[in-house]
Amino acid sequence: MTTLLADLPPLRAALLCAVPLGYALAALAAGSLARTPQAGWRLARGGAALAGAAALLSLGWLLVQGPGLMRGPALLLPGAGPAVHRSLYSDALAGTMLLLVSFIGWVIVGYSQPYLAGERGQPRYLRCLLLTLAAVSLLVLTNNLLVLALAWIATSLALHGLLTFFDRRPQALIAAHKKFLASRVADLFLLGGIALLVSTLGTLEIDQAMAVAQALPQPPAALQAAALLIAASALLKCAQLPVHGWLIQVMEAPTPVSALLHAGVVNLGGFLLIRLGTLVADVPAAQALLVVVGSITAVVAALVMMTRISIKVSLAWSTCAQMGFMLMQCGLGLHDLALLHLVAHSLYKAHAFLTAGAAVEQNRLRQMAPAVAAVGVGRWLLGGLVGMAVVSAAALVWGLKPAEAPALWAVGLVLALAMAPLLSATTLRAGGLWPLAGLAGAGALALVYFGLHVVLSRWLGLAAVGGNPAPALVVWVGVSFAALFVVQGAVRAWPQGRLARGLYPWLFAGLYLDELFTRLTFRLWPARLPATSATPATPATRPATRAPGAPS
Repeated sequence: MTTLLADLPPLRAALLCAVPLGYALAALAAGSLARTPQAGWRLARGGAALAGAAALLSLGWLLVQGPGLMRGPALLLPGAGPAVHRSLYSDALAGTMLLLVSFIGWVIVGYSQPYLAGERGQPRYLRCLLLTLAAVSLLVLTNNLLVLALAWIATSLALHGLLTFFDRRPQALIAAHKKFLASRVADLFLLGGIALLVSTLGTLEIDQAMAVAQALPQPPAALQAAALLIAASALLKCAQLPVHGWLIQVMEAPTPVSALLHAGVVNLGGFLLIRLGTLVADVPAAQALLVVVGSITAVVAALVMMTRISIKVSLAWSTCAQMGFMLMQCGLGLHDLALLHLVAHSLYKAHAFLTAGAAVEQNRLRQMAPAVAAVGVGRWLLGGLVGMAVVSAAALVWGLKPAEAPALWAVGLVLALAMAPLLSATTLRAGGLWPLAGLAGAGALALVYFGLHVVLSRWLGLAAVGGNPAPALVVWVGVSFAALFVVQGAVRAWPQGRLARGLYPWLFAGLYLDELFTRLTFRLWPARLPATSATPATPATRPATRAPGAPS
Protein backbone atom coordinates (compact mmCIF):
# COMPACT_ATOMS: atom_id res chain seq x y z
CA MET A 1 0.00 0.00 0.00
CA THR A 2 2.26 2.74 -1.27
CA THR A 3 1.56 6.20 -2.66
CA LEU A 4 4.36 5.97 -5.23
CA LEU A 5 1.98 4.96 -8.01
CA ALA A 6 2.34 5.96 -11.62
CA ASP A 7 -0.28 8.13 -13.30
CA LEU A 8 -2.53 6.12 -15.56
CA PRO A 9 -2.24 6.82 -19.30
CA PRO A 10 -5.36 8.49 -20.77
CA LEU A 11 -6.63 5.39 -22.55
CA ARG A 12 -6.31 3.20 -19.46
CA ALA A 13 -8.04 5.84 -17.35
CA ALA A 14 -10.80 6.07 -19.96
CA LEU A 15 -11.33 2.30 -19.74
CA LEU A 16 -11.82 2.55 -15.99
CA CYS A 17 -14.25 5.44 -16.35
CA ALA A 18 -16.15 3.58 -19.06
CA VAL A 19 -17.45 0.93 -16.65
CA PRO A 20 -19.52 3.02 -14.20
CA LEU A 21 -20.28 5.62 -16.88
CA GLY A 22 -21.46 2.91 -19.29
CA TYR A 23 -23.84 1.49 -16.70
CA ALA A 24 -25.18 4.97 -15.90
CA LEU A 25 -25.79 5.83 -19.57
CA ALA A 26 -27.40 2.44 -20.18
CA ALA A 27 -29.69 3.05 -17.19
CA LEU A 28 -30.78 6.37 -18.67
CA ALA A 29 -31.34 4.93 -22.13
CA ALA A 30 -32.94 1.60 -21.16
CA GLY A 31 -35.04 2.90 -18.29
CA SER A 32 -36.30 6.18 -19.70
CA LEU A 33 -35.55 6.64 -23.41
CA ALA A 34 -36.33 3.19 -24.85
CA ARG A 35 -39.75 3.12 -26.53
CA THR A 36 -40.40 -0.60 -26.00
CA PRO A 37 -39.34 -3.10 -23.31
CA GLN A 38 -37.44 -5.11 -25.94
CA ALA A 39 -35.43 -2.04 -26.93
CA GLY A 40 -34.66 -1.35 -23.29
CA TRP A 41 -33.37 -4.86 -22.76
CA ARG A 42 -31.18 -4.63 -25.88
CA LEU A 43 -29.64 -1.41 -24.58
CA ALA A 44 -29.12 -2.93 -21.14
CA ARG A 45 -27.44 -6.05 -22.54
CA GLY A 46 -25.22 -3.93 -24.76
CA GLY A 47 -24.22 -1.65 -21.89
CA ALA A 48 -23.45 -4.63 -19.63
CA ALA A 49 -21.38 -6.30 -22.36
CA LEU A 50 -19.36 -3.13 -23.02
CA ALA A 51 -18.76 -2.63 -19.30
CA GLY A 52 -17.54 -6.22 -18.99
CA ALA A 53 -15.20 -5.81 -21.95
CA ALA A 54 -13.77 -2.60 -20.48
CA ALA A 55 -13.25 -4.29 -17.09
CA LEU A 56 -11.46 -7.24 -18.73
CA LEU A 57 -9.18 -4.97 -20.77
CA SER A 58 -8.43 -2.90 -17.66
CA LEU A 59 -7.39 -5.99 -15.72
CA GLY A 60 -5.17 -7.13 -18.60
CA TRP A 61 -3.53 -3.71 -18.73
CA LEU A 62 -3.03 -3.86 -14.97
CA LEU A 63 -1.21 -7.18 -15.27
CA VAL A 64 1.12 -5.69 -17.90
CA GLN A 65 1.82 -2.24 -16.45
CA GLY A 66 1.09 -2.64 -12.75
CA PRO A 67 -1.06 -0.47 -10.46
CA GLY A 68 -1.64 3.22 -11.01
CA LEU A 69 -3.77 6.23 -10.15
CA MET A 70 -5.89 8.66 -12.10
CA ARG A 71 -5.87 11.80 -9.97
CA GLY A 72 -7.97 14.32 -11.87
CA PRO A 73 -8.66 17.98 -11.08
CA ALA A 74 -10.39 18.95 -7.85
CA LEU A 75 -14.16 18.79 -8.07
CA LEU A 76 -14.83 20.41 -4.69
CA LEU A 77 -12.70 22.65 -2.49
CA PRO A 78 -14.28 22.73 1.00
CA GLY A 79 -12.48 25.80 2.35
CA ALA A 80 -9.24 24.89 4.05
CA GLY A 81 -10.09 21.18 4.13
CA PRO A 82 -8.87 18.47 1.74
CA ALA A 83 -10.12 18.67 -1.83
CA VAL A 84 -12.34 16.08 -3.50
CA HIS A 85 -10.59 14.81 -6.62
CA ARG A 86 -11.91 12.66 -9.44
CA SER A 87 -9.45 9.99 -8.39
CA LEU A 88 -9.57 6.35 -9.52
CA TYR A 89 -7.45 3.50 -8.20
CA SER A 90 -6.28 0.70 -10.50
CA ASP A 91 -4.73 -2.09 -8.45
CA ALA A 92 -5.19 -5.83 -8.00
CA LEU A 93 -8.14 -5.42 -5.62
CA ALA A 94 -10.00 -2.92 -7.82
CA GLY A 95 -9.29 -4.89 -11.01
CA THR A 96 -10.48 -8.19 -9.54
CA MET A 97 -13.63 -6.68 -8.06
CA LEU A 98 -14.45 -4.71 -11.22
CA LEU A 99 -14.25 -7.82 -13.40
CA LEU A 100 -16.33 -9.79 -10.88
CA VAL A 101 -19.05 -7.11 -10.72
CA SER A 102 -19.23 -6.66 -14.49
CA PHE A 103 -19.38 -10.42 -15.15
CA ILE A 104 -22.15 -11.02 -12.61
CA GLY A 105 -23.98 -7.94 -13.87
CA TRP A 106 -23.83 -9.20 -17.46
CA VAL A 107 -25.19 -12.60 -16.43
CA ILE A 108 -28.01 -11.13 -14.34
CA VAL A 109 -29.09 -8.69 -17.07
CA GLY A 110 -29.35 -11.57 -19.52
CA TYR A 111 -31.21 -13.78 -17.04
CA SER A 112 -33.66 -11.03 -16.05
CA GLN A 113 -35.26 -10.50 -19.46
CA PRO A 114 -37.01 -13.89 -19.82
CA TYR A 115 -37.63 -14.04 -16.07
CA LEU A 116 -39.57 -10.75 -16.04
CA ALA A 117 -41.32 -11.22 -19.38
CA GLY A 118 -44.85 -9.84 -19.08
CA GLU A 119 -44.24 -8.13 -15.72
CA ARG A 120 -45.14 -4.50 -15.29
CA GLY A 121 -42.46 -2.00 -14.36
CA GLN A 122 -39.64 -3.42 -16.49
CA PRO A 123 -38.17 0.05 -17.30
CA ARG A 124 -37.99 0.81 -13.58
CA TYR A 125 -36.30 -2.54 -12.95
CA LEU A 126 -33.68 -1.88 -15.64
CA ARG A 127 -33.00 1.60 -14.36
CA CYS A 128 -32.50 0.42 -10.77
CA LEU A 129 -30.42 -2.61 -11.80
CA LEU A 130 -28.02 -0.65 -13.99
CA LEU A 131 -27.72 2.19 -11.47
CA THR A 132 -26.85 -0.38 -8.79
CA LEU A 133 -24.09 -1.78 -10.99
CA ALA A 134 -22.84 1.74 -11.75
CA ALA A 135 -22.66 2.62 -8.05
CA VAL A 136 -20.87 -0.63 -7.15
CA SER A 137 -18.36 -0.12 -9.98
CA LEU A 138 -17.60 3.41 -8.80
CA LEU A 139 -17.24 2.20 -5.23
CA VAL A 140 -14.58 -0.37 -6.10
CA LEU A 141 -12.66 2.04 -8.33
CA THR A 142 -12.61 5.30 -6.41
CA ASN A 143 -9.59 6.49 -4.47
CA ASN A 144 -11.56 9.15 -2.58
CA LEU A 145 -13.18 8.44 0.77
CA LEU A 146 -16.08 10.83 0.22
CA VAL A 147 -16.87 9.42 -3.21
CA LEU A 148 -16.66 5.92 -1.71
CA ALA A 149 -19.23 6.88 0.93
CA LEU A 150 -21.55 8.43 -1.66
CA ALA A 151 -21.29 5.34 -3.88
CA TRP A 152 -21.91 3.16 -0.81
CA ILE A 153 -25.16 5.06 -0.11
CA ALA A 154 -26.19 5.15 -3.80
CA THR A 155 -25.78 1.37 -4.06
CA SER A 156 -28.20 0.84 -1.20
CA LEU A 157 -30.78 3.32 -2.53
CA ALA A 158 -30.73 1.84 -6.05
CA LEU A 159 -31.00 -1.67 -4.64
CA HIS A 160 -34.04 -0.61 -2.62
CA GLY A 161 -35.90 -0.04 -5.89
CA LEU A 162 -35.15 -3.63 -6.91
CA LEU A 163 -36.19 -5.10 -3.55
CA THR A 164 -39.56 -3.31 -3.81
CA PHE A 165 -40.14 -4.29 -7.45
CA PHE A 166 -43.15 -6.37 -6.39
CA ASP A 167 -44.71 -3.40 -4.62
CA ARG A 168 -47.94 -5.26 -3.86
CA ARG A 169 -46.29 -7.95 -1.74
CA PRO A 170 -46.38 -6.88 1.92
CA GLN A 171 -43.59 -9.28 2.93
CA ALA A 172 -41.31 -7.86 0.23
CA LEU A 173 -41.96 -4.32 1.47
CA ILE A 174 -41.32 -5.30 5.09
CA ALA A 175 -37.99 -6.95 4.25
CA ALA A 176 -36.92 -3.95 2.13
CA HIS A 177 -37.97 -1.59 4.93
CA LYS A 178 -35.85 -3.44 7.49
CA LYS A 179 -32.92 -3.45 5.10
CA PHE A 180 -33.39 0.28 4.47
CA LEU A 181 -33.20 1.08 8.19
CA ALA A 182 -30.13 -1.11 8.78
CA SER A 183 -28.40 0.45 5.76
CA ARG A 184 -29.05 3.99 6.96
CA VAL A 185 -27.41 3.17 10.29
CA ALA A 186 -24.47 1.66 8.38
CA ASP A 187 -24.26 4.87 6.32
CA LEU A 188 -24.08 6.99 9.47
CA PHE A 189 -21.32 4.79 10.88
CA LEU A 190 -19.34 4.99 7.66
CA LEU A 191 -19.71 8.78 7.35
CA GLY A 192 -18.70 9.20 10.99
CA GLY A 193 -15.66 6.99 10.50
CA ILE A 194 -14.60 8.89 7.37
CA ALA A 195 -15.02 12.22 9.16
CA LEU A 196 -12.69 11.03 11.92
CA LEU A 197 -10.23 9.70 9.36
CA VAL A 198 -10.08 12.98 7.48
CA SER A 199 -9.75 15.07 10.63
CA THR A 200 -6.91 12.85 11.89
CA LEU A 201 -5.01 12.08 8.68
CA GLY A 202 -5.73 15.29 6.75
CA THR A 203 -6.60 13.73 3.39
CA LEU A 204 -9.52 12.21 1.53
CA GLU A 205 -7.34 10.15 -0.80
CA ILE A 206 -7.40 6.50 0.26
CA ASP A 207 -3.83 5.66 -0.75
CA GLN A 208 -2.43 8.66 1.11
CA ALA A 209 -4.62 8.08 4.18
CA MET A 210 -3.56 4.45 4.48
CA ALA A 211 0.12 5.36 4.02
CA VAL A 212 -0.10 7.97 6.81
CA ALA A 213 -1.95 5.56 9.10
CA GLN A 214 0.63 2.83 8.49
CA ALA A 215 3.46 5.20 9.35
CA LEU A 216 1.98 6.12 12.75
CA PRO A 217 3.71 4.35 15.65
CA GLN A 218 0.40 4.11 17.53
CA PRO A 219 -3.06 4.97 16.18
CA PRO A 220 -4.61 7.86 18.13
CA ALA A 221 -7.99 7.56 19.83
CA ALA A 222 -9.81 9.23 16.93
CA LEU A 223 -8.33 6.76 14.46
CA GLN A 224 -9.30 3.83 16.65
CA ALA A 225 -12.86 5.17 16.88
CA ALA A 226 -12.92 5.52 13.08
CA ALA A 227 -11.84 1.89 12.68
CA LEU A 228 -14.60 0.75 15.04
CA LEU A 229 -17.23 2.73 13.13
CA ILE A 230 -16.05 1.36 9.78
CA ALA A 231 -16.05 -2.20 11.14
CA ALA A 232 -19.59 -1.72 12.51
CA SER A 233 -20.72 -0.35 9.14
CA ALA A 234 -19.32 -3.43 7.38
CA LEU A 235 -21.09 -5.74 9.84
CA LEU A 236 -24.42 -4.06 9.13
CA LYS A 237 -23.84 -4.09 5.37
CA CYS A 238 -23.08 -7.82 5.47
CA ALA A 239 -26.27 -8.62 7.45
CA GLN A 240 -24.63 -9.98 10.58
CA LEU A 241 -26.55 -10.99 13.70
CA PRO A 242 -28.89 -9.67 15.00
CA VAL A 243 -29.87 -7.52 11.95
CA HIS A 244 -29.69 -10.43 9.51
CA GLY A 245 -33.42 -10.98 9.01
CA TRP A 246 -33.84 -8.79 5.94
CA LEU A 247 -31.28 -10.87 4.06
CA ILE A 248 -33.36 -14.00 4.64
CA GLN A 249 -36.67 -12.36 3.77
CA VAL A 250 -35.71 -10.55 0.54
CA MET A 251 -36.49 -13.84 -1.20
CA GLU A 252 -39.80 -12.08 -1.98
CA ALA A 253 -37.90 -10.04 -4.58
CA PRO A 254 -37.29 -11.44 -8.11
CA THR A 255 -34.72 -14.24 -8.25
CA PRO A 256 -32.15 -12.20 -10.28
CA VAL A 257 -32.34 -9.51 -7.59
CA SER A 258 -31.61 -12.14 -4.95
CA ALA A 259 -28.64 -13.30 -7.02
CA LEU A 260 -27.34 -9.73 -7.37
CA LEU A 261 -27.71 -9.06 -3.66
CA HIS A 262 -26.23 -12.31 -2.36
CA ALA A 263 -23.49 -12.55 -4.99
CA GLY A 264 -22.51 -8.90 -5.10
CA VAL A 265 -23.90 -6.10 -2.98
CA VAL A 266 -23.82 -7.88 0.37
CA ASN A 267 -20.06 -8.46 -0.13
CA LEU A 268 -19.26 -4.74 -0.11
CA GLY A 269 -18.59 -4.74 3.62
CA GLY A 270 -15.74 -7.16 3.00
CA PHE A 271 -14.38 -5.03 0.16
CA LEU A 272 -14.43 -1.96 2.41
CA LEU A 273 -12.40 -3.74 5.08
CA ILE A 274 -9.89 -5.05 2.55
CA ARG A 275 -9.45 -1.61 0.97
CA LEU A 276 -8.95 -0.01 4.41
CA GLY A 277 -7.11 -3.02 5.79
CA THR A 278 -4.20 -1.05 7.22
CA LEU A 279 -6.51 0.93 9.46
CA VAL A 280 -8.50 -1.96 10.93
CA ALA A 281 -5.49 -4.29 11.26
CA ASP A 282 -3.83 -1.87 13.69
CA VAL A 283 -6.84 -1.44 16.02
CA PRO A 284 -7.36 -4.44 18.35
CA ALA A 285 -10.91 -3.39 19.31
CA ALA A 286 -12.01 -3.35 15.66
CA GLN A 287 -10.34 -6.73 15.10
CA ALA A 288 -12.14 -8.21 18.10
CA LEU A 289 -15.50 -6.82 16.96
CA LEU A 290 -15.14 -8.39 13.51
CA VAL A 291 -13.84 -11.74 14.74
CA VAL A 292 -16.40 -12.22 17.52
CA VAL A 293 -19.50 -11.05 15.64
CA GLY A 294 -18.42 -12.72 12.38
CA SER A 295 -17.66 -16.08 13.97
CA ILE A 296 -20.88 -16.11 16.03
CA THR A 297 -22.89 -15.32 12.92
CA ALA A 298 -21.13 -18.01 10.91
CA VAL A 299 -21.69 -20.68 13.60
CA VAL A 300 -25.34 -19.81 14.29
CA ALA A 301 -26.24 -19.49 10.59
CA ALA A 302 -24.56 -22.83 9.81
CA LEU A 303 -26.66 -24.52 12.49
CA VAL A 304 -29.87 -22.82 11.35
CA MET A 305 -29.22 -24.06 7.80
CA MET A 306 -29.61 -27.63 9.07
CA THR A 307 -33.29 -26.93 9.86
CA ARG A 308 -34.23 -25.47 6.45
CA ILE A 309 -35.84 -27.31 3.55
CA SER A 310 -36.52 -24.31 1.26
CA ILE A 311 -33.61 -24.04 -1.18
CA LYS A 312 -33.65 -20.22 -1.41
CA VAL A 313 -34.00 -19.72 2.34
CA SER A 314 -31.16 -22.16 2.92
CA LEU A 315 -29.03 -20.24 0.41
CA ALA A 316 -29.84 -17.00 2.24
CA TRP A 317 -28.68 -18.42 5.57
CA SER A 318 -25.60 -19.73 3.76
CA THR A 319 -24.83 -16.19 2.63
CA CYS A 320 -25.20 -14.95 6.19
CA ALA A 321 -22.72 -17.59 7.40
CA GLN A 322 -20.26 -16.94 4.56
CA MET A 323 -20.29 -13.19 5.20
CA GLY A 324 -19.56 -13.85 8.87
CA PHE A 325 -16.60 -16.04 7.93
CA MET A 326 -15.29 -13.42 5.49
CA LEU A 327 -15.50 -10.65 8.10
CA MET A 328 -13.82 -12.91 10.63
CA GLN A 329 -10.93 -13.36 8.17
CA CYS A 330 -10.67 -9.58 7.84
CA GLY A 331 -10.55 -9.26 11.61
CA LEU A 332 -7.73 -11.80 11.72
CA GLY A 333 -5.80 -9.77 9.15
CA LEU A 334 -6.17 -12.39 6.39
CA HIS A 335 -7.36 -9.93 3.76
CA ASP A 336 -6.06 -11.99 0.85
CA LEU A 337 -8.08 -15.02 1.93
CA ALA A 338 -11.07 -12.75 2.54
CA LEU A 339 -10.86 -11.59 -1.10
CA LEU A 340 -10.54 -15.19 -2.29
CA HIS A 341 -13.58 -16.07 -0.19
CA LEU A 342 -15.50 -13.09 -1.58
CA VAL A 343 -14.85 -14.01 -5.22
CA ALA A 344 -15.57 -17.72 -4.76
CA HIS A 345 -18.75 -17.06 -2.79
CA SER A 346 -20.01 -14.51 -5.32
CA LEU A 347 -19.62 -16.88 -8.26
CA TYR A 348 -21.07 -19.84 -6.39
CA LYS A 349 -24.04 -17.94 -4.99
CA ALA A 350 -24.93 -16.30 -8.31
CA HIS A 351 -25.00 -19.74 -9.93
CA ALA A 352 -26.92 -21.26 -7.01
CA PHE A 353 -29.70 -18.68 -7.10
CA LEU A 354 -30.05 -18.59 -10.86
CA THR A 355 -30.29 -22.41 -10.98
CA ALA A 356 -32.48 -22.78 -7.88
CA GLY A 357 -35.28 -24.15 -10.06
CA ALA A 358 -33.26 -27.32 -10.60
CA ALA A 359 -33.65 -28.13 -6.89
CA VAL A 360 -36.94 -29.93 -7.62
CA GLU A 361 -35.24 -32.31 -10.03
CA GLN A 362 -32.34 -32.89 -7.64
CA ASN A 363 -34.76 -33.64 -4.81
CA ARG A 364 -36.57 -36.22 -6.95
CA LEU A 365 -33.27 -37.92 -7.73
CA ARG A 366 -32.42 -38.07 -4.03
CA GLN A 367 -35.81 -39.61 -3.28
CA MET A 368 -35.21 -42.36 -5.83
CA ALA A 369 -31.73 -43.09 -4.46
CA PRO A 370 -31.37 -45.67 -1.67
CA ALA A 371 -31.44 -44.34 1.88
CA VAL A 372 -28.08 -43.45 3.33
CA ALA A 373 -27.20 -44.44 6.86
CA ALA A 374 -26.27 -41.73 9.33
CA VAL A 375 -22.59 -41.07 9.89
CA GLY A 376 -21.43 -42.32 13.27
CA VAL A 377 -19.60 -40.10 15.72
CA GLY A 378 -16.42 -42.13 15.45
CA ARG A 379 -16.25 -41.84 11.68
CA TRP A 380 -17.11 -38.12 11.90
CA LEU A 381 -14.26 -37.48 14.34
CA LEU A 382 -11.90 -39.57 12.24
CA GLY A 383 -12.75 -37.44 9.21
CA GLY A 384 -11.95 -34.29 11.19
CA LEU A 385 -8.61 -35.69 12.40
CA VAL A 386 -7.62 -36.77 8.90
CA GLY A 387 -8.60 -33.34 7.58
CA MET A 388 -6.40 -31.63 10.18
CA ALA A 389 -3.47 -33.86 9.24
CA VAL A 390 -3.91 -33.10 5.54
CA VAL A 391 -4.23 -29.33 6.07
CA SER A 392 -1.25 -29.23 8.45
CA ALA A 393 0.92 -31.03 5.92
CA ALA A 394 -0.13 -28.64 3.15
CA ALA A 395 0.64 -25.59 5.30
CA LEU A 396 4.09 -26.92 6.15
CA VAL A 397 4.79 -27.60 2.46
CA TRP A 398 4.30 -23.88 1.84
CA GLY A 399 6.54 -23.00 4.81
CA LEU A 400 3.71 -21.67 6.96
CA LYS A 401 4.54 -22.40 10.59
CA PRO A 402 2.01 -22.12 13.46
CA ALA A 403 4.18 -19.74 15.50
CA GLU A 404 4.59 -17.35 12.57
CA ALA A 405 0.98 -17.40 11.28
CA PRO A 406 -1.39 -18.47 14.08
CA ALA A 407 -4.42 -16.82 12.47
CA LEU A 408 -3.80 -18.66 9.22
CA TRP A 409 -3.58 -21.97 11.07
CA ALA A 410 -6.86 -21.19 12.87
CA VAL A 411 -8.58 -20.70 9.52
CA GLY A 412 -6.84 -23.84 8.30
CA LEU A 413 -8.48 -25.71 11.19
CA VAL A 414 -11.87 -24.58 9.89
CA LEU A 415 -10.93 -25.84 6.43
CA ALA A 416 -9.88 -29.18 7.90
CA LEU A 417 -13.16 -29.60 9.80
CA ALA A 418 -15.11 -28.62 6.67
CA MET A 419 -13.50 -31.58 4.87
CA ALA A 420 -14.90 -34.04 7.41
CA PRO A 421 -18.10 -34.88 5.46
CA LEU A 422 -16.02 -35.66 2.37
CA LEU A 423 -13.45 -37.75 4.22
CA SER A 424 -15.84 -39.51 6.61
CA ALA A 425 -18.92 -40.23 4.56
CA THR A 426 -18.97 -39.79 0.79
CA THR A 427 -15.73 -41.48 -0.22
CA LEU A 428 -15.87 -44.20 2.46
CA ARG A 429 -19.34 -45.28 1.33
CA ALA A 430 -18.14 -45.51 -2.28
CA GLY A 431 -15.52 -48.10 -1.34
CA GLY A 432 -12.69 -49.29 -3.55
CA LEU A 433 -10.07 -46.65 -4.30
CA TRP A 434 -12.45 -43.76 -3.70
CA PRO A 435 -11.24 -43.13 -0.12
CA LEU A 436 -7.71 -42.62 -1.47
CA ALA A 437 -9.07 -40.37 -4.22
CA GLY A 438 -10.93 -38.32 -1.62
CA LEU A 439 -7.78 -38.02 0.47
CA ALA A 440 -5.78 -36.90 -2.57
CA GLY A 441 -8.48 -34.38 -3.48
CA ALA A 442 -8.47 -32.96 0.06
CA GLY A 443 -4.69 -32.62 -0.06
CA ALA A 444 -4.80 -30.87 -3.43
CA LEU A 445 -7.47 -28.48 -2.15
CA ALA A 446 -5.41 -27.59 0.91
CA LEU A 447 -2.27 -27.03 -1.20
CA VAL A 448 -4.18 -24.74 -3.59
CA TYR A 449 -5.75 -22.85 -0.68
CA PHE A 450 -2.45 -22.01 1.00
CA GLY A 451 -0.79 -21.41 -2.34
CA LEU A 452 -3.40 -18.82 -3.25
CA HIS A 453 -2.79 -17.20 0.13
CA VAL A 454 0.90 -16.80 -0.68
CA VAL A 455 0.25 -15.51 -4.21
CA LEU A 456 -2.61 -13.14 -3.37
CA SER A 457 -0.88 -11.63 -0.33
CA ARG A 458 2.02 -10.58 -2.56
CA TRP A 459 -0.14 -9.49 -5.50
CA LEU A 460 -2.41 -7.38 -3.32
CA GLY A 461 0.49 -5.88 -1.40
CA LEU A 462 -0.99 -7.03 1.91
CA ALA A 463 1.82 -9.26 3.14
CA ALA A 464 3.05 -6.65 5.63
CA VAL A 465 -0.29 -5.10 6.63
CA GLY A 466 -0.92 -5.31 10.35
CA GLY A 467 0.49 -7.76 12.86
CA ASN A 468 -0.78 -11.01 14.27
CA PRO A 469 -4.12 -10.73 16.09
CA ALA A 470 -4.39 -11.26 19.82
CA PRO A 471 -3.95 -14.93 20.83
CA ALA A 472 -7.36 -14.83 22.51
CA LEU A 473 -9.02 -14.15 19.15
CA VAL A 474 -7.22 -17.08 17.53
CA VAL A 475 -8.31 -19.37 20.38
CA TRP A 476 -11.88 -18.02 20.08
CA VAL A 477 -12.02 -18.95 16.40
CA GLY A 478 -10.69 -22.45 17.01
CA VAL A 479 -13.08 -23.14 19.90
CA SER A 480 -16.11 -21.71 18.04
CA PHE A 481 -15.73 -23.86 14.96
CA ALA A 482 -14.68 -26.93 16.93
CA ALA A 483 -17.95 -26.57 18.88
CA LEU A 484 -19.86 -26.24 15.60
CA PHE A 485 -18.16 -29.41 14.34
CA VAL A 486 -19.11 -31.35 17.47
CA VAL A 487 -22.75 -30.20 17.46
CA GLN A 488 -23.17 -30.96 13.75
CA GLY A 489 -21.65 -34.39 14.24
CA ALA A 490 -23.94 -35.18 17.17
CA VAL A 491 -27.05 -34.06 15.30
CA ARG A 492 -26.07 -36.08 12.21
CA ALA A 493 -25.43 -39.17 14.32
CA TRP A 494 -28.59 -38.86 16.44
CA PRO A 495 -31.13 -36.80 14.44
CA GLN A 496 -33.89 -37.75 16.91
CA GLY A 497 -31.75 -37.40 20.02
CA ARG A 498 -32.27 -35.06 22.94
CA LEU A 499 -29.77 -32.49 21.65
CA ALA A 500 -31.35 -32.31 18.20
CA ARG A 501 -34.88 -32.08 19.61
CA GLY A 502 -33.85 -29.39 22.06
CA LEU A 503 -32.03 -27.25 19.52
CA TYR A 504 -34.46 -27.61 16.61
CA PRO A 505 -37.23 -25.19 17.72
CA TRP A 506 -34.73 -22.47 18.58
CA LEU A 507 -32.63 -22.90 15.46
CA PHE A 508 -35.70 -23.12 13.21
CA ALA A 509 -36.76 -19.75 14.63
CA GLY A 510 -33.26 -18.29 14.23
CA LEU A 511 -33.01 -17.86 18.02
CA TYR A 512 -35.88 -15.33 17.65
CA LEU A 513 -33.36 -12.56 16.98
CA ASP A 514 -35.11 -11.31 13.86
CA GLU A 515 -38.45 -11.18 15.66
CA LEU A 516 -36.99 -8.80 18.21
CA PHE A 517 -35.41 -6.65 15.50
CA THR A 518 -38.67 -6.58 13.51
CA ARG A 519 -40.63 -5.41 16.52
CA LEU A 520 -38.06 -2.70 17.18
CA THR A 521 -38.19 -1.41 13.61
CA PHE A 522 -42.00 -1.34 13.61
CA ARG A 523 -42.01 0.66 16.82
CA LEU A 524 -39.41 3.15 15.63
CA TRP A 525 -40.54 3.49 12.00
CA PRO A 526 -43.47 1.34 10.79
CA ALA A 527 -43.37 0.18 7.18
CA ARG A 528 -45.92 1.53 4.71
CA LEU A 529 -47.89 -1.36 3.28
CA PRO A 530 -50.37 -1.39 0.37
CA ALA A 531 -53.74 -0.05 1.45
CA THR A 532 -55.55 -2.99 -0.12
CA SER A 533 -53.60 -5.61 1.84
CA ALA A 534 -54.09 -6.55 5.44
CA THR A 535 -51.01 -6.24 7.58
CA PRO A 536 -49.39 -9.68 7.52
CA ALA A 537 -48.38 -11.50 10.61
CA THR A 538 -44.76 -10.72 11.25
CA PRO A 539 -42.44 -13.56 12.21
CA ALA A 540 -42.77 -12.43 15.82
CA THR A 541 -46.48 -13.28 15.83
CA ARG A 542 -46.30 -16.71 14.22
CA PRO A 543 -46.99 -19.32 16.89
CA ALA A 544 -45.92 -22.22 14.67
CA THR A 545 -42.23 -21.63 15.21
CA ARG A 546 -42.25 -20.66 18.90
CA ALA A 547 -40.67 -23.11 21.27
CA PRO A 548 -41.79 -23.50 24.87
CA GLY A 549 -40.12 -20.90 27.00
CA ALA A 550 -39.18 -18.72 24.03
CA PRO A 551 -39.50 -14.93 24.33
CA SER A 552 -42.95 -13.69 23.41
